[in-house]
Amino acid sequence: MKKNSSSKDFKVYLIGSGISSLASATYLIKDAGVPGENIHILEQDDIPGGALDGTGDPDNGYIIRGGRMHEEHFVCYWDLLSSISSYDDPDISVKEESFKFSEQFVSNAQARLLKNGEKIDLSSFGLSFTDQADLLKLTFSSESSLENKRIEDWFNQEFFETNYWQLWTTMFAFQKWSSLIVMRRYMKRFIHLVEGLPRLGGIMRTKYNQYHSVVIPLQRHLQKRGVHFDMQTQVIDIEFNLSANKKTATVLHIINENGEEDEIVLGKDDYLFMTNGSITESTAHGSWTKAPILKDKSTSGAWMLWEKIARTDKAFGNPGVFSNNIDLQKWYSFTATLKSSKFHDYMESFSGNVDGTGGLVTMTDSNWLMSIVIARQPHFPNQPEDVKIFWGYALHPDRKGNYIKKKMSECNGEEILEELWYQLKIQNLMQPIVDSGKVNCIPVAMPFIDSLFMPYAKGDRPDVLPKGTTNFAFLGQFAEVANECVFTVEYSVRCAQTAVYGLFETGKDVLPIYNSIHKPEVLIKALKAVNK
Repeated sequence: MKKNSSSKDFKVYLIGSGISSLASATYLIKDAGVPGENIHILEQDDIPGGALDGTGDPDNGYIIRGGRMHEEHFVCYWDLLSSISSYDDPDISVKEESFKFSEQFVSNAQARLLKNGEKIDLSSFGLSFTDQADLLKLTFSSESSLENKRIEDWFNQEFFETNYWQLWTTMFAFQKWSSLIVMRRYMKRFIHLVEGLPRLGGIMRTKYNQYHSVVIPLQRHLQKRGVHFDMQTQVIDIEFNLSANKKTATVLHIINENGEEDEIVLGKDDYLFMTNGSITESTAHGSWTKAPILKDKSTSGAWMLWEKIARTDKAFGNPGVFSNNIDLQKWYSFTATLKSSKFHDYMESFSGNVDGTGGLVTMTDSNWLMSIVIARQPHFPNQPEDVKIFWGYALHPDRKGNYIKKKMSECNGEEILEELWYQLKIQNLMQPIVDSGKVNCIPVAMPFIDSLFMPYAKGDRPDVLPKGTTNFAFLGQFAEVANECVFTVEYSVRCAQTAVYGLFETGKDVLPIYNSIHKPEVLIKALKAVNK
């Protein structure tokens, strides 16, 4: 592949405004010398950020669809944010702010798993000798031998009753039918975190939700350098010139902000970076009184675009592998806004964790397998001191609740919280707060959150730089990055480095993955933890 060393007279178009595109634009300017005014980010929505979101106000309620966990060894991610000014202070980088915040509010969950409203003893993972042997065997298996296999194809049923699995499935959102390849990657990539798994040791967080702490600072940085954010601009098709040895993107077909079809013809020196697929596409919001309505794939611009271009060349991947089983991929989460500290005060006393230090609390006997997270308050810059928020989700939304005899997927915000109060045994405590109108809860339905965990084979995700590409790259969770773990911001930023450093002369290489599995002291600690 011939890399471009001249960077003044061409344009670069990025489809989607998630972290991978924002990172690509940053590296294009900083390392490839591309003028910011030559870069266009094409986003179908009216707000950037992709899966890193956060919005709302104290009166109408706040919404966070989810949150990506961080850790110290996200080398690409922290490299990106080391040069980006924080939301509050232009003299401090996002990296500096996040490390300082995580040093102040250290993850040490003391109520990680509950049963019957009480804490579960997590001094042991509860793994049998067979379970331990299966984990070890999986770690040393080849990816090619695991293609299209599910986790439940590897382990016996008893494994799924262990503390280890309860911690694993709720922390990372794995299901029994998730990809065995992905689980193996997680085990190898994060083996240094195994010892601290029961208390979420080593997990880092941002000061605010990730939209305000990460996306807005990146957007500000890029806009100051002239990058164009072309919002409400949807790419509906891409034309390619395909030959035996070369693949070149030539025309983008779009619907512009005025709702009109148009096209962008790529010049001979222009470039295209595209995010194929999306985990937060087609999100639907409910309310205190209404359940969200699950959408289908036809409403998703990102998935429909990938399906169109995948039909033109097998090197562009197989989107259906990841998007054709919505019932296995969907998520329901919720955000509660309270004009009262009653709930947070109770959880602090019950758990022993001040807000921002506990992380996930999972009700293991919940039919929905419900978890909640209480972030450090305020979680939004505009959040008043007397307003508190928390977030939650469930891995079994199509089961009837233990108290609310409805599927979570059919429940409104009030009903979801009623089920939560029941699980925590605090109905009498919280009912007066609910009756006073000081509580709101907004549920959201997301069809594709777990799509990136679906069983797959080599080639189902296109390479970031397909063989023969001259002017385009794939980005995000559905582009292939060897040995890295999807559902992480690190994965997306590693895509960006791979694309920019692969297409342009920068004199830089993609930062190596932190391979803790090759460190004897890490292995010893992990083995001791697993054997307890």
